[in-house]
Amino acid sequence: MHPLLIAGLVLLGLVLLFFAFAGFGHITRGTPISHVRSLDDSPPPVVSSTAFCELIQVAIGAAMSPGNEIEVLANGDAIYPRLWQDLREAGETITLQLYFCRPGRMADELKTILVERARAGVKVLFLRDAFGTAELTKEYTQELRDAGVEVCDFRPTHWYELHKAQNRSHIRVVVVDGRIAYTGGFGIDDQWYGDGHTNDSWRETCVRFTGPAVAQHQAIFVAGWAEAANDLLVGSLLFPETDHPPSGGVVAASVHCAPTIGSTASERLCALSIACAERTLYIANAYFVPDDDFRRLLIDAARRGVDVRILTVGPKTDTKLTWHATHARYTELLEGGVRIFEYQPSMMHAKVTVVDGIWSIVGTLNFDNRSFALNDESVVTSYDRGIAATLDGLFLDDLGWSNEILIEEWRKRPLRNRIYERGATLMSRLL
Repeated sequence: MHPLLIAGLVLLGLVLLFFAFAGFGHITRGTPISHVRSLDDSPPPVVSSTAFCELIQVAIGAAMSPGNEIEVLANGDAIYPRLWQDLREAGETITLQLYFCRPGRMADELKTILVERARAGVKVLFLRDAFGTAELTKEYTQELRDAGVEVCDFRPTHWYELHKAQNRSHIRVVVVDGRIAYTGGFGIDDQWYGDGHTNDSWRETCVRFTGPAVAQHQAIFVAGWAEAANDLLVGSLLFPETDHPPSGGVVAASVHCAPTIGSTASERLCALSIACAERTLYIANAYFVPDDDFRRLLIDAARRGVDVRILTVGPKTDTKLTWHATHARYTELLEGGVRIFEYQPSMMHAKVTVVDGIWSIVGTLNFDNRSFALNDESVVTSYDRGIAATLDGLFLDDLGWSNEILIEEWRKRPLRNRIYERGATLMSRLL
């Protein structure tokens, strides 16, 4: 074999090994926060204090503003009729950034609306995660483009960009005319249709909102579009001017939680929400795989008298591997005073945290390493007793459809389940 060919093959092998090791190290990284403390040993500010809201703003870099209106929408029966109506009434712009889309009745409905609006002169931009929407056909995409919809893929999985492959856009952004916005765990797949109480209908929560938080939400889309399309969008069509300063309404913010080398906004947001809880901490999350540090934070909250309850998926999960990794955390949490419930009727896909009846987080953020360290996520945070009361009510209603995991019964689970849990734990940083 020619020496130059040998040298070329060796060089190629070294390059591939570099990407393999660099990618593996990056994909398995966690987040660094172990404790929340003050230098004078005083406790963190409680959620009900003004200091908490100020702390959140500086810690995660999000301006909490008054003047918002938020509508909580539970399950497909409430979410999609409202969403379709707003999209059909768009007069100037529609921007969408979605993680999961699969062919079916819902995808066809979305396509029909986007095509009609684009042909009517509305500027329609669709940013889709290349991994989560891979099942959409070329024909589907071409129909959108033929009608004038701008479609762009976020981080296509090219071989020379494998180091980015694990950093997905798990974001859900829908903004209509720069004035109405949506986020939550919803996707475009027929499994989201329904009431959330039957086997083929996922349990979901999302929010529709207006006010200053919409511009923040639009900025999330603009950041993703800039990376994917090399095109930084500006102008009043996307960011309409307001006539007067915001006042009244709900104090809220739309937050872009993006991965970084060190601590992320999502990690800081969740750590502070737990550490500052005083009375109640209700977490509903489909993929609940807290690491050692977050388990410690949850147990510390329970031991100082906070009513800590976790609602997560039951046997009708869409991923057994994650479910087994979740189970591997139960014994420690239950022994530490945390109450755990598994939703029974269908897949529970909501991502909601409510603290002390006033502070809430709704969006795409799962309680796992992938959301904390690797994925781009979108959430709406609100500091409002009315919104928190609505979310608390949904949470408590969901408990009526759930089984509580009790420590004495849990210790009697079969040996094979414990083996599955040990195996799944080895993969927990990838989940």
